[in-house]
Amino acid sequence: MSASSSTPATSPALRTLARELPQHIGEHVLLQGWLHHQRHLKAVDFLLLRDRSGIAQIVVEAPELRDTLAAMPHERVLEIRGNAVASPQAPHGVEIHDPQVTVLSEGSEEPPLELFRPEMQALLATRLDHAAVSLRHPDRVMTQHLLAAAIRGFRETLIDLDFTEIATPKLLESAPEGGANVFTVDYFGGPAYLAQSPQLYKQIMVGALERVFEVGPAFRAEPHDTSRHVSQFLSLDAEMGFIQDHHDVMNVVRDVIAGMMTTMQAIDPTATAPIPVVPERIPEIHFQKALEMVGGALGQDLQDEPDLAPEHERWLGDWAMQEHGSDWLFVTGYPMRKRPFYTHPQPDDARWSNSFDLLFRGLEIVTGGQRLHRHADYLEALESRSIAHDPFTGYLEAFRYGMPPHGGFALGVERLVRQITGAGNIRDVMLFPRDITRLSP
Repeated sequence: MSASSSTPATSPALRTLARELPQHIGEHVLLQGWLHHQRHLKAVDFLLLRDRSGIAQIVVEAPELRDTLAAMPHERVLEIRGNAVASPQAPHGVEIHDPQVTVLSEGSEEPPLELFRPEMQALLATRLDHAAVSLRHPDRVMTQHLLAAAIRGFRETLIDLDFTEIATPKLLESAPEGGANVFTVDYFGGPAYLAQSPQLYKQIMVGALERVFEVGPAFRAEPHDTSRHVSQFLSLDAEMGFIQDHHDVMNVVRDVIAGMMTTMQAIDPTATAPIPVVPERIPEIHFQKALEMVGGALGQDLQDEPDLAPEHERWLGDWAMQEHGSDWLFVTGYPMRKRPFYTHPQPDDARWSNSFDLLFRGLEIVTGGQRLHRHADYLEALESRSIAHDPFTGYLEAFRYGMPPHGGFALGVERLVRQITGAGNIRDVMLFPRDITRLSP
């Protein structure tokens, strides 16, 4: 075994990843990665090396090398040369024999978490405190691959539908969407606000590009410390012009979700949680009917409820699976008093809105709908809600000079991945979550 070195002994171009080993059986290969774990037997040791693609198994028989490796802590960075030999019991059906080991980076001590276990035993707070280490766990790595695949599916589907990607400001002069859950920051000596969503900007851009989308952070000064509330999250937004009503938007949502499921399935069907099927037509129920059903089933008087509580969403999720065999359910027609001022009312009954939520296994992951598009309607909507016009001057200009009927949606991708993986807390699918108690690491 050679001495420690910060420079690889050979060109990185010659490196073989763990998942590529089946293509190199019978060849001399170079592996680079982290010492994931070791199993010590009487006559042989098995070293597990982890790289970005998975785990490789190295068979160590030389007594001197066995003694050296036995003293090494987990997570030391190694370079290993050896012969790739078929072995059905090994990861990827291949193991490395006659290894030569070079230390690329010393690890001075054992890490604070045991990454080699199938599931980390540490409490959530410990995992978050040591995110630099816990994010290396194979489950967390796979979760991030799933998250990245979901975003890629979102982006690729919308591009295929002739949407254009945009990037909108996250520092705002005012908090036009209202509410108390906004962050105020110092902006050259004056107040500014972190954006709760790109809503107003993506509507403006419909006037220029017709179909737009954005992948970016959103900020809510969320005072609740629960498994589903955080202060910063990733929002996937889209807006489209020249629609008939909110059902046109719902059709795009269905196609986007299907595209996301396809890219997630392609990651590794044998290693991920089962990816749900998206039906050709997602079942739909009006909010008023949903209240009647849930209230009757749970023995609650929900006639005047403006929204669905989490337990109501879970009940509806179970109902959608039992009645329609679907993990997905659109709830439409939420009360206008619950929806933002820019929401288009239901034409035949202005108490309700042309809006929707998409529930996935009983959890809301998408909110959307048709927007107002006439300038006079905006002035009336702001007036009826006693909202000042001044913060909306730039926004209202778009409608003064003509906007088509339009609508859009926002998708919480971390909520989606949490439901698919069965994670107990949304923080388990985020890299460095921010909430009421955490601003580091």
